[in-house]
Amino acid sequence: MWKRTTATDKDEFGDVHTRLMKKNYKAIPQWWFHAVLILTLVLSFYACEGFDKQIQLPWWGLLLACGMALFFTLPFGVIKATTNKGPGLNVMSELVIGYIYPGKPLANLTFKIYSTISMSQALRFLSDFKLGHYMKVPPKSMFIAQLAGTIVASTVHFGTAWWLLTSIENICNTALLPEGSQWTCPGLDVFYNISIIWGVVGPLRMFTKHGIYPQMNWFFLIGLLAPVPVWLLSRKYPEKKWIKFIHMPMILGGPLSMPSAKAVHYMSWGAVGIFFNCYIYRKFKQWWARHTYILSAALDAGVAFMGVFLFFALQSLDINGPEWWGLENSDHCPLANCPIAPGIKVKGCPVL
Repeated sequence: MWKRTTATDKDEFGDVHTRLMKKNYKAIPQWWFHAVLILTLVLSFYACEGFDKQIQLPWWGLLLACGMALFFTLPFGVIKATTNKGPGLNVMSELVIGYIYPGKPLANLTFKIYSTISMSQALRFLSDFKLGHYMKVPPKSMFIAQLAGTIVASTVHFGTAWWLLTSIENICNTALLPEGSQWTCPGLDVFYNISIIWGVVGPLRMFTKHGIYPQMNWFFLIGLLAPVPVWLLSRKYPEKKWIKFIHMPMILGGPLSMPSAKAVHYMSWGAVGIFFNCYIYRKFKQWWARHTYILSAALDAGVAFMGVFLFFALQSLDINGPEWWGLENSDHCPLANCPIAPGIKVKGCPVL
């Protein structure tokens, strides 16, 4: 068995893609990855400890965030590779730093970014390498393209955000924006609420005996045990092939983007996914096997290019699309902004 295991390195048991890649291209030197890691850590330490420590996250919080990203990349990557929909570290990271370092909203957000975003970017990096592996792109070229793309993208993102914040009046302020404005910043609104809930208030005053939501902690146990009934059913009824397709992490993690996403986003995502992974997969399996990765990349690139085109061609000229139920910024509930604490009086809201 040991000989057969070590023979894998000699391409005796590797798949055809691995054999072709090893035969034609040299692997990426490990010191390339180590150099990027060390440089990024140094810059991250400077960002957290410098600037008069305005970010609020101490050096040990940065190391803890990086450790969480490192530890969860493999198990979450397995779920991502299996279902193409992986869970995130956002709630877990907010909960951890909220308990350890309460009352620091910026530290909470920074910890979330260094843990959650680092892990998600690592998985995206692996996903792109997987695509390049199947397309027979040289690994070194993939690495250089990824590194250059990261530098360009981060620079453009920062510059664009700075320009928008300084050039658009009342950006992200829904109370002062005109009707139908697209500059409502739903994602940033979610980030702000997170900083208050997890950073200022903190989980100690929400999810323990000192708060009003201690029962929510039971869902950690529910989530842990949720896959067990499905596994037991698959063992008891092996002839029922559809049982193994019930994937609880995917079901429970599917609505994670709902706080900032609209109904139209989930409807279009579901329609395209069902059409290509059910109908096309069954009727044109050979086409699906050959082109599905290319199609996925093309759809991502098409959305990005179309977003830029629509902004410069229409939205920058205050030309907006038709208004309909799925695009409204509200949650269709006029009482959603009313206080729920007893005895508080607000015009247009009931008093509890």
